Amino acid sequence: MDSGSVSLLRELLAETGWVERTRELGRALRTTRSPGGLLLVGTPDDEPWHLTAHLADEARLSDLPQLAPTLVRWAPPPGPPPHLRVSLDRIQRAARGETLFVVAGERAPVPLLERVDDARRTGATILALETGDPELSGLAHDSLAVPARGPITFDGAQHLVSTAAGELPHRPGLRDRLARLLTRVSGPHIPD
Repeated sequence: MDSGSVSLLRELLAETGWVERTRELGRALRTTRSPGGLLLVGTPDDEPWHLTAHLADEARLSDLPQLAPTLVRWAPPPGPPPHLRVSLDRIQRAARGETLFVVAGERAPVPLLERVDDARRTGATILALETGDPELSGLAHDSLAVPARGPITFDGAQHLVSTAAGELPHRPGLRDRLARLLTRVSGPHIPD
């Protein structure tokens, strides 16, 4: 999904609350303190490759290196580059200031829930994009449930969250600052 498609999706969902919720989760991803501290894990049958790629792009385009995720894999094969062979053991080493983002389009299996609980106990922030899994959402500091029948698909929600993570908060530009300064100096402009 390109940026134009994401913008169209946002327009279509503007009145539903989904844009705001995905922005909240995106902002939560940005609180990761350091590069390599955003751990992204899925379920054994569905590793979040696509979301990993989008977050890496957002990190690069927004100049936010802490958004570049570390993909945590259930059974990495021997021989790939180091960034593609990070196993579930990395979750056990999660620490304060790091974020574990669980992306589960199906119920999280017990071994994953146990590791998520361990990471939470060591101080990692737990975020989840899920489909209504009460155990996973109960462990998460913040979660967004995407119902099977709703205005947005699980894939669409991933695109909205990754885009929101890369958005910079609005900072007033020079024009905005000058307008405020002129208002303070001359008082508010009252049209005739």
